[in-house]
Parts: sequence; structure tokens; C-alpha cells
Amino acid sequence: MESWKIYTKTGDKGETSLIGGKRVPKYHMRIEAYGTIDELNSFVGIIKDQDINSHYKEVLLNIQENLFIAESILAKDDKSQIKNLPCLREDDILQLETEIDTMNEELPELNNFILPGGHPIVSHTHVARCVCRRAERIIIALSEKVEVPEIIIRYINRLSDYFFVLARKVALDKGVPDILWKARNCI
Repeated sequence: MESWKIYTKTGDKGETSLIGGKRVPKYHMRIEAYGTIDELNSFVGIIKDQDINSHYKEVLLNIQENLFIAESILAKDDKSQIKNLPCLREDDILQLETEIDTMNEELPELNNFILPGGHPIVSHTHVARCVCRRAERIIIALSEKVEVPEIIIRYINRLSDYFFVLARKVALDKGVPDILWKARNCI
């Protein structure tokens, strides 16, 4: 029996297939959108693998699963008749909002911008937030050209908020104060 190989050689000329079989250039906006979410998913894995509260790890695993769902939806060819793709639900957004609200209850009020850093986990979480925001920008641009389910945009938007609050909460858990940005006056 022949072993499965990761390489197919079908992308050697700079094209790849969407779900449904349509071939597109690897720089296609759909590829950029789901590729950026894949990058985000890898950063979520880094955060999840750190010494953090087990509840955060469970939430992050669920987020990774939801990011795979978003990737599969974004990878589908518009004209494809494929039905049974997984879907994001309102409950997925509600979970993020609940997590944000629960963490915020323990955090000091924030009246300044904060700088990423103070602890490696905090920094990784801020990187995830930034990649999430980039994914959101790309998905919104894609939605101006093709139909993108609005729930994906809402989920990704809420997810970046989640990462911001998670970074602050992890800092608090680790005893690291927020690094407040101090604006410089120009004279």
C-alpha cells in the first residue's frame, strides 16, 4: 500500500483549489483570508500550550475549532453546491462575550492605551490579537467582492476583543501590571 504524501505537486505553478474544486492563484483573496486565520490558529496553539489556567485552554481549544470552521467556509467556491460544511453559531459569539465579561470583572478599569508585553504569554496573546485584526480586515475586503457570512466577520471581531482582554487577564494572573502608554507631548 502506498503511503500518503503531504505534497501533491498540484500547487507548483502557483495555484491551489478551493473547496468545490475551482483553481485559483495562491494570492487569491480567499486564500489570503483563510491563510491568515490559519496563521492565527497557530498563534492560538502557542498560547494554549503555555502555563495558563485550564479554563483558558478549554476556551482556546474551542476557538481553534471555530477558526477551522471559518477557514472551511472561506475556502468554499461561491458556485460550489457543497452543503454539509460546519457552521459558526450565535452561541460561539455569545461564548466569547461571556468570557470577555467574566474576565473584565476582575480587571482594573482601563483609562489608557496599553503596550503589549510584560510576560511572554501576554505578548503572544497580543500577537494573536493583531493577526486576528488583520484577518478581519482581509475578510471584510473579501466580503465586498463575494458573499461572506456575516457571522464570520462578527466572530473574528469579537475574537480580537477576547484576545485583548485575555492578555490583560493573563498579565493579572501572572502578577504583571499593564504597561501603560504615555503619550509624548510635541512642542
